[in-house]
Amino acid sequence: MYRKASKGWLKHGDFILLDIIVLQLSYFITYRILTGNSHPYQSYNSRFQALILVLGELLTILFTQNYKNILRRGKLEETLHVCSYISECMVISLVILFAMHQTGIVSRLQYGITAVLFVIIAVPVRLLNKERVLRSRPRHERSLVLVTSSRIADEAIEKLTKGKAFRDYVLSGVILLDETDENGFVEKIKKQYGIRAGLLTPKTIGEVTRGWVDEVFILQPHESLIPLDFMKSLMDMGITVSFSMDVFSEWAVNDIQKIGPYKVLVNSMSAVTPGAYAVKRAVDILGGIVGCIITGILYLFIAPRIRRESPGPIFFKQERVGRNGKTFKMYKFRSMYMDAEERKQKLMKENKISGGMMFKLDDDPRIIGSEKKDKNGKPAGIGNFIRNTSIDEFPQFFNVLIGNMSLVGTRPPTLDEWSKYEPAHRARMSVKPGITGMWQVSGRSDITDFDEVVRLDREYIENWSLTLDLKIILKTIVVVLTRRGAE
Repeated sequence: MYRKASKGWLKHGDFILLDIIVLQLSYFITYRILTGNSHPYQSYNSRFQALILVLGELLTILFTQNYKNILRRGKLEETLHVCSYISECMVISLVILFAMHQTGIVSRLQYGITAVLFVIIAVPVRLLNKERVLRSRPRHERSLVLVTSSRIADEAIEKLTKGKAFRDYVLSGVILLDETDENGFVEKIKKQYGIRAGLLTPKTIGEVTRGWVDEVFILQPHESLIPLDFMKSLMDMGITVSFSMDVFSEWAVNDIQKIGPYKVLVNSMSAVTPGAYAVKRAVDILGGIVGCIITGILYLFIAPRIRRESPGPIFFKQERVGRNGKTFKMYKFRSMYMDAEERKQKLMKENKISGGMMFKLDDDPRIIGSEKKDKNGKPAGIGNFIRNTSIDEFPQFFNVLIGNMSLVGTRPPTLDEWSKYEPAHRARMSVKPGITGMWQVSGRSDITDFDEVVRLDREYIENWSLTLDLKIILKTIVVVLTRRGAE
């Protein structure tokens, strides 16, 4: 009988409880340091903040994968995960307080010291608890037989026997799918690893499975097929069978689902849990509401200047390509003259981005008021001002609010740019486009190689986390305030 392994974050209940205790302890110590009072639970505001921190932790645990593979991490990796955990917890807690209009009771210094203390205490606590778990857990609970070909057997055996402290199985046998053993691989396995081995024959199957065997792991090479009668014989013996293919090691297999009656493996550049996606969308909605309010205020000051220097609509609406190629209408404050799109074709030869995948031009004459120059000879029109300060981007918060865009993502291409994409370029639009992103905070005016833009976007997609979004948002604020890379 196959016993399903426990899944999800509940199997790490001891780590969760310890993290909650450590965060409250850190909060308690910080409160004593800053106020000198006995404990933070004697006043309403302090008790309320302590409760919000617990709620922030629970949401972080529920919506992220911080405890995934926790028993396999080294000291440095665990430290980075603890830093990520407390960062996400603090962000979520602050968002909750903001939504409840309670940010006035928050001490940024107190939260900062609490976070630092948490890292200092939580890292050794997690490491000690891991050592306890590893010492107490039974080793070699299962006896495993590997079925594969000689071409990949060495690599497979090495991977299956690596890191003995974390294994709950012992590799007790190997069956090779090769028709012959001309290179003496069977004897090599017996001598080198001291385990039973043989070719796929009825005799070998009987010998290998006669002893202690809980599970057969079939690692199918892409050039071989597994005989159906062999699979059936294993099932008839009541042996649990696990199946994989060597090509899966090259893919990011994210999930097993069903399409109609068929079971399918889902493969993508990265995977996001429903909880993490829900948090990202909640932050987008909150940011979209705030951004739309700011956009309305800016409209009162920007609109008269735009209309006076270039009669026409205040907002510029353009069809852009969004997630997975779906088009949408993107909004911006109009910073260019009404005939900008027609003039663009004549200026393509001066485009700084090679191949025409994006359009960027020094001293773009299409910008409203660009004919005006300051004392240094640089364009000083209203259009240049709202572009250099990124004010033109604010109407995109409406796109974020309605779900076409996200606060952080990849920049959406125009239809013309999209038509020139090579297949590999398409990967950058496998997520929702964003107002800001990795490219924008990496000195966008200095990057003229589109392949470098794609590389940065792929780096964002493959390593996405709520913490990474926060870092990009903070860097964006710095970039906008210092006007670095905002040409």
